[in-house]
Amino acid sequence: MDDLDVGDGKDRNFVTALARGLQLLRCFRDGEATLTNADFSERTGLPKATISRLTHTLCELDYLALDPRAGTYRLTAGVLHLGFSVLSALDIGARAKQIMERLRDGPNSYITVALGEQHQLDVVYLVTCNSHEGVTLAIRVGTRLPIFHSGIGQAILVGMDDDARERIFEIAGRRGPEIEAEGRARFSEARAIYEDKGFCTGYGIWRRDVNGIAVPVFSLGGAGVYGLNVGGPSFRVKPRQLESVYAPMLTEAGRLLSTRRPD
Repeated sequence: MDDLDVGDGKDRNFVTALARGLQLLRCFRDGEATLTNADFSERTGLPKATISRLTHTLCELDYLALDPRAGTYRLTAGVLHLGFSVLSALDIGARAKQIMERLRDGPNSYITVALGEQHQLDVVYLVTCNSHEGVTLAIRVGTRLPIFHSGIGQAILVGMDDDARERIFEIAGRRGPEIEAEGRARFSEARAIYEDKGFCTGYGIWRRDVNGIAVPVFSLGGAGVYGLNVGGPSFRVKPRQLESVYAPMLTEAGRLLSTRRPD
């Protein structure tokens, strides 16, 4: 499964059993309500005997629920509770929504705004403000974007300290040397753009029909780095307007949400 790297066996502090349990919880995909032990085994590559012990434990902890007649498992409110605990712990959550709505309500009604955080090689949206045009780009909390191939992901990489960024490249290297090499190249390009413009650009790199710009946001006493982006469908949201009109607004929003400025 490509969503979780469970270590290379060299880290004596790494708890493999815990990692495998979390790996199971992330097997569920959009639109899937239930999975079987066979599904878990196929997606993780773990033996069915191991899967059975893990699913039993997760049921006992109330993160999975078993339907004994169908032999299927579903996620429970215990997992949802964990997610909301994370969201409520973010010190920028409440302020972000108001600031993001002001960005969204600018001159272009097709603009969408999102705040995201890095996880593995993705960015996960934590707060979203969809555009006023219902037929355009619709995003939601939990949407994932590739960290190397999105403006918001590159903004997070730019904002990270060297050690944190190297950990991302190490994850990429375990997926494949070519993935790490491309990630480093994307970061170098993004850093040069950020140093020149004060923001990162994402013109057709996540999706060909989407344009956006993004900045890093520093919070939790400087311990957390998030990304804030504005964007929309390329036929209505053009790079020129993003850079001339929205970039100053975005930069100010990032400053207001940050508890420290980038070094």
